[in-house]
Amino acid sequence: MKVLFVDIDTLRPDHMGCYGYERNTTPNMDEVAREGVMFDNYYCSDAPCLPSRASLISGMFGIKNGAVGHGGTAGDRRLEGRDRSFCDSFDMNNFNNIFRKAGMYTASVSTFPERHSSWWFSAGFNETFNEGHRGVESGEAVLPYVLKWLDDNGTQRDDWFLHVHLWDPHTPYRAPLDFGNPFENDGLAGNWIDDKTLEEHIHAVGPHSASELNMFDDNENPNLPRNPGKITDRKGLVRVFDGYDCGVAYTDKIVGEMLDKLRDLGIYDDMAIIITSDHGENFGELGIYAEHATADNACCNIPFIIKWPGGLKGHVDHELHYSLDLLPTMSDLLNVEKSDNWDGETYVNTITKGEKQGRESLVISQMAHVCQRSARFGDWLYMRTYHDGFHLFDREMLFNLKDDIHEQHDVKDEYPEICAKGAKIILDWHDHAMLTSPYTLDPMWTVLEEGGPFHVRGCLDLYCKRLEETGRKEGAEELRRRHGNRH
Repeated sequence: MKVLFVDIDTLRPDHMGCYGYERNTTPNMDEVAREGVMFDNYYCSDAPCLPSRASLISGMFGIKNGAVGHGGTAGDRRLEGRDRSFCDSFDMNNFNNIFRKAGMYTASVSTFPERHSSWWFSAGFNETFNEGHRGVESGEAVLPYVLKWLDDNGTQRDDWFLHVHLWDPHTPYRAPLDFGNPFENDGLAGNWIDDKTLEEHIHAVGPHSASELNMFDDNENPNLPRNPGKITDRKGLVRVFDGYDCGVAYTDKIVGEMLDKLRDLGIYDDMAIIITSDHGENFGELGIYAEHATADNACCNIPFIIKWPGGLKGHVDHELHYSLDLLPTMSDLLNVEKSDNWDGETYVNTITKGEKQGRESLVISQMAHVCQRSARFGDWLYMRTYHDGFHLFDREMLFNLKDDIHEQHDVKDEYPEICAKGAKIILDWHDHAMLTSPYTLDPMWTVLEEGGPFHVRGCLDLYCKRLEETGRKEGAEELRRRHGNRH
């Protein structure tokens, strides 16, 4: 068995052609989707980058593995502790080792472990390659090594698993200028942001709002012309969408060259290909742009496409799944024993038979930019905010994703019974997680105790000054009222 796992950072499914996007961003990945199974309600349990991969690799929710943030204590995965044997069982039973246990040679091309000092990510790989630029490299720096690896190993080894990590859709948008802009004459895809909404977003309060895409300011780097500092009009809005979509399209081009190599080697038809992401990206949802900052549909809904030998072709699954459900699923596909530590539920029969094996609800979390936990069930997204990350979110929010996929209309006052159901889903999930965890502390409280989400720590005065200088004094006053006494 040969498996290529394409791990694309910051990829929203609704910016891919196979998921219905009107721009032709992903023709190569669309072809894989036609030859396999595509999931359209697939979510990372914990966002963004580091927490998402920690949950995938460990098979455990962040509330258990401890890695829920981008800094501080919660930026590190927990150690197994006093029950640790000669080797840490979290590493021995991780996602990568499923393939090792199935007799495969395992390799990874990724800068993620160094970018986040998350060296646990490499456990289970026979071979790793770190390009060295800690996540700011573009695909042309990754592709040569991947193609060489395939030339050296593609047919020489009977069984292998290759993980390839591409960063191009991630901010700062950095597709090479010679790639051009295939979408410059397309206008705004979807066009759901009308003039009134854009004006509200320009005056909104919060990092990565339209007026400060660079988190707390509107600075621009002349070396990154696809990455604007702010949005002041519709032309600027289109520029932001184009920057991201060019990153997606450029990634697809790189993926296409990998797939062509597999075809040239004569192994494409009989091997497995998995395409997914760690998280999505806010593009106006909750007034945020060009960032993966919340526990919502925009940030946590991710693509998942799997072409598996003997699996279904052209099938679309609409059930709710976590990305960590991949561990027991892959164990079933490869006939490898499952770990008792995993929180996932298999969906192997979806891939092989088209059966529905989804969950009734999900709880998705974000602790790096805000502290939020949200329940995803039916048509609903119910959100609870414990630290608003300077966005002035209400403690509770409720969105009907069927009618309002871009989360512009909070309807909690109209549906208190739905809010109660969402709150109970989160409470029950929390209680079960803590009662089955070897640890007694919810890491969210660690984040709050250490000063709040990493990306806003120590920035209150800086951002309030920015708001006052840009005509949003009332927002600064409210932020100081909410956060002035936090330590």
